[in-house]
Amino acid sequence: MRLIITTFVGIIFGFFLGVSFPTLSLTKVSLSSNIFPSVDLTYIEDKYSGLSTQALLNVWSALKGRRGISRKFNNTKIWVPTNPRGAERLPPGILVAESDLYTRRLWGLPGEDLIVKPRYLMTFTVGQDQKKNIDAAVKKLTENFQVLLFHYDGHTSEWDEFEWSKRAIHVSVIKQTKWWYAKRFLHPDIVAPYDYIFIWDEDLGVENFDPEEYIKLVKKHGLEISQPGLSPDSGMTWQMTRKRDDTEVHKDTEERPGWCTDPHVPPCAAFVEIMAPVFSRDAWRCVWHMIQNDLVHGWGLDFALRKCVEPAHEKIGVVDSQWIVHQTVPSLGNQGQAEQGRAPWEGVRERCRNEWTMFQDRMTAAEKAYFEAMGIDPPNSTAR
Repeated sequence: MRLIITTFVGIIFGFFLGVSFPTLSLTKVSLSSNIFPSVDLTYIEDKYSGLSTQALLNVWSALKGRRGISRKFNNTKIWVPTNPRGAERLPPGILVAESDLYTRRLWGLPGEDLIVKPRYLMTFTVGQDQKKNIDAAVKKLTENFQVLLFHYDGHTSEWDEFEWSKRAIHVSVIKQTKWWYAKRFLHPDIVAPYDYIFIWDEDLGVENFDPEEYIKLVKKHGLEISQPGLSPDSGMTWQMTRKRDDTEVHKDTEERPGWCTDPHVPPCAAFVEIMAPVFSRDAWRCVWHMIQNDLVHGWGLDFALRKCVEPAHEKIGVVDSQWIVHQTVPSLGNQGQAEQGRAPWEGVRERCRNEWTMFQDRMTAAEKAYFEAMGIDPPNSTAR
C-alpha cells in the first residue's frame, strides 16, 4: 500500500508540474551568458518534448541579450588619445582647449554678454606712481583693445579713479616682473583670441603713438614681432630700435664695428628690445615656451626672439612712423632690497646681468643636446 500511494502521489505531482511548466517565465531566470555558448534547440525539443519551443527561444533570447548588453557597456567607454593630455576620457565635442580674458555678466544669455570682442591685448606692469602715464596710454586705445594691468606694488583700488580701470583686468602680486606675470598669466591658450599681444613697461610716452595705425603698419609689412621706434632722446643701448624719419618701418641697421657677425642677426637685424614688444598670436605661442620660470627679468630674451619666426630678419622690425619715448624710470629697480651697503637697484641690475648669462648658457646647452641627439655636429651657438 505504501508503494502504491507513493507512486500515485508522484504521478499526480508530475501531472500538475507538466501542466504548469510551459507557462513559466524563463526569461526572468538570471543565468550567466557563458553557460550556454551554443544550443541546438531542435535536439532539445525532440529530447524534451514537454518543453515548448517558444519557452526555449525565450531563454536563448534572454542570454543573447545579456551578452549584447555586456559588449555595448564596454564600447561606451570614451578614450580619445588625440585629445589634450588629461582629457582623453571626454568626447571631443565638449572640449574647450582655449580660453580668453573677456569679462562676462552674471545674468542673461551667454551669447549676449559681449557687444564687442577685443582683438588685441594690451598689458602693462605697473606701480601707482605711474598712474598718469598709464592713463594717457590707455586713453589712446580703442574698443578693439583689452587692457590688463599687472600690479607689482600691490595697489589696485587706487586705480578706480579712472573709468576705464573698472573694465580692465587687474592682477596683483608684489615685486614681480612683467616676464614673471607673462609666463603665468599669458599662456598661449588663454590669449589665443587676440591677434596681437602688447607686453609693455610703464614708463613709455605715447604722445606720438596711434595703436590702430601701428597695427595697420605691422600687418602691411608682415611683422610677427615688433616694437615702436624710440625717440632720439630716449635712453637707448641699441641702434636698431632708434626711430628713423625716412621710413615707416625698418628691419636692420648698422651697429658699432664688430657687434654683428652677420647682418641678418641681432643686434643688426631680427631684433627688438624687451621694453615694448608686440607679438602676433603665433609668435607669442613660441616665445612663451622659451621664457624661463626662474629668469624673471627677461634679459637675453631679445637676442633669442628670432628663433620663433622665419625668416627672422624679415618678420621682426621697428615701426618708425608710430614712435614712443622711453622715460627710463627705474621704478621696478627700486623694488629691490638694499644689501651690504648697496642701493636696491644695484642688486636688481646684478641679477639682470646674471640671468642673461644663465639664459645664454641654457640655450647653448639645449641646442647642443638637440643636435647631438640627432647625430648632427652642433653649429656655433646662436644664443649670443
